[in-house]
Amino acid sequence: MPYRWWPATLAALVGITDTEVLQALNAERRRPLPGSALGIPALSIWARTDAGRPLIVVVKQEGQFSWGILGARDLSPDELAEFEKWEASAA
Repeated sequence: MPYRWWPATLAALVGITDTEVLQALNAERRRPLPGSALGIPALSIWARTDAGRPLIVVVKQEGQFSWGILGARDLSPDELAEFEKWEASAA
């Protein structure tokens, strides 16, 4: 699935590399959750990088098979606990 970086998104990454974002988006185990970002329908992907770092990456569908990356961040402690519970139940 092709992903496109919005220039502002790439410039706004703090402490997360573009490689880590792509690793999370392409992880074998991902938890997609529908939602919205600034009123725009979006999908948040909860996943781990190759090194095991848990991230949330927010994407917006732009075409039938293409997605724009809106942002990425680390999971909060509460989100991490929820994600680990999901990981354990999905094993």
